[in-house]
Amino acid sequence: MKELMVRDLPDMERPREKLLLKGAQSLSDAELLAILLRTGTKEDSVIRVAEKLLSVYKNESLGEFANLSVNDFSKIKGIGKVKAITVLAALELGKRLAEAPSIERKKITSPQDVVNYFMPRFRYEKKEHFIVVLLDTKNHILATPVISVGCLNSSIVHPREVFREAIVHFAAAMILVHNHPSGDPTPSKEDIHVTHKLIEAGGLMDIKVIDHIIIGDNCYISLKEERVID
Repeated sequence: MKELMVRDLPDMERPREKLLLKGAQSLSDAELLAILLRTGTKEDSVIRVAEKLLSVYKNESLGEFANLSVNDFSKIKGIGKVKAITVLAALELGKRLAEAPSIERKKITSPQDVVNYFMPRFRYEKKEHFIVVLLDTKNHILATPVISVGCLNSSIVHPREVFREAIVHFAAAMILVHNHPSGDPTPSKEDIHVTHKLIEAGGLMDIKVIDHIIIGDNCYISLKEERVID
């Protein structure tokens, strides 16, 4: 039996036409991927290629797809380098849109305010990112610079790097944020050591460290709420 190609489908079942008529939210994951991939192979329709991609990586969430490489995508017949790059670019754009509107100038009133911004960005990261949320005297955000990428330790996260950013942005206070790629936000001894080291440095410079928030997979721990920070 001849493979059913997209052009052979009724208009209402073609991904692009379906999007125009019913909106993007009406499309399945495979249909959305098919629009990005554009074409299939001689054996498979583009929808079938998209379904195969989803099937091979069925244990990965769509968010974690962004951590796959071009080579990972290219293992699926019908997905070359250009198509893989297109999908990765779309996934990255989606992650950035999830962060909008910008947190800058937003007033922080609770740990959840910080978590709501950083969770979409970091819950699927495979490496630890250490960020400082720099605040003015009214707890409005001035900037959120990334200080380090890699395993958190006192040699990588040095007070001079953290407080250089604070001084440049005239920050009155800060909140420390980092993610645990394991998905478990339980603080390690090194996490607590780094926290106390930065609190001590902040006391000398009159820049208060308000909290240290550790982000896991759809969960977090605030060291302030856990009373690790006074």
